[in-house]
Amino acid sequence: MVLNYIWIAFFLIAFVVALARLVFFGDVNVFTEIMNSTYDSAKTGFEISLGLTGILSLWLGVMKIGERGGMIDLFSRGVAPLFSKLFPDIPKGHPASGSMLMNISANMLGLDNAATPFGLKAMQELQEINPDKGKASNPMIMFLVMNASGLTLIPVTVMVYRAQMGAVNPADVFIPIMIATFAATLVGVIAVCLKQRINIFNKAIMGFFLGMLVIIGGTIFAFNSMPQEKANIVSGLAANIILLSIIVLFIVVALRKRVNIFESFIDGAKDGFKTAVTIIPYLIAILVGIGVFRASGAMDFLMDGLRNLVALTGMDTRWVDGMPTAIMKPLSGSGARGMMIDAMKTFGADSFTGRLSSVLQGATDTTFYIVAVYYGAVNIKNSRYTVPYALLADLAGVLTAVFVAYLFFG
Repeated sequence: MVLNYIWIAFFLIAFVVALARLVFFGDVNVFTEIMNSTYDSAKTGFEISLGLTGILSLWLGVMKIGERGGMIDLFSRGVAPLFSKLFPDIPKGHPASGSMLMNISANMLGLDNAATPFGLKAMQELQEINPDKGKASNPMIMFLVMNASGLTLIPVTVMVYRAQMGAVNPADVFIPIMIATFAATLVGVIAVCLKQRINIFNKAIMGFFLGMLVIIGGTIFAFNSMPQEKANIVSGLAANIILLSIIVLFIVVALRKRVNIFESFIDGAKDGFKTAVTIIPYLIAILVGIGVFRASGAMDFLMDGLRNLVALTGMDTRWVDGMPTAIMKPLSGSGARGMMIDAMKTFGADSFTGRLSSVLQGATDTTFYIVAVYYGAVNIKNSRYTVPYALLADLAGVLTAVFVAYLFFG
């Protein structure tokens, strides 16, 4: 329902802004630009879905091997103490817990291509126990808010882009990103816990957040002492070793249980193909709405208004120049990435705006993309309070990112 209103708002606001540009400024090209954006966005949505087909087939095939070999069940039992508290509606030992763990682990390593198939698999398993197939269940909401908060241990992509844009020390945003993304996750999970009346002072939940603090602290200490080039090599190597180890472990355990591995992979790959096809209309819909909003000039109008408003208060307006990345991030990952690169190109990679945009890029995830793809994969029409609470987590990440940017970069 929320996505429905947002999608309508994109078009109505875009039309009003475009009409104003035509009447008051004589911009005769604005409607052509908007219509071209709809075609380009629809094409992009289809191409992204096709690109996901191979990745989904690969990882859902691997997941099927793990499921039939018993590894997913093992993962489920391993996270049972925490997940039984955060997701009380999931039956004990259900495979959804293992799939969610794999998704969250891949996200923390910055492995988006691996995280999405695990997340879609988890959604399919959660849908099996969902009493109302058209409405998001409590576990689905908690899971998507955790995804939207974008908790990432190693923001390799951001550091690579900073290196390409000529930053003297591309890793100087590493610690600020860690602080911002953890704040987003913390606020998102606590908010959903309060909404769903989950005891946040439970030992398992408190232990999880304390454990995350230790892991993040250790990662920061280890990578902060490495040269940038070595840090990129080590982080990439570690991530790929972990992924390949998981695949080999699934195969070895399945062999011991005499599972037909090839047949299992094929069955899972077929599910991946079906899922990718299901996603197409949902993804095209959200990308077209975003494209129209951006092409109309509404985003530029919003930024100019915000800058003038902040200037009236006498506050520093430098942070406003980083807001396009923050505003675009919940809407489009590639759009936010483009905003970040544009900020570094315009103001300089080592400028305050360049660094702030980098921190904002790594602080949260693409909320509307995640909601559209994950709920679209299981035909959920009513997302309930998923979007508002995910945006609350995003807001916490943005505010923290601005704070730490001033703290670290002045």
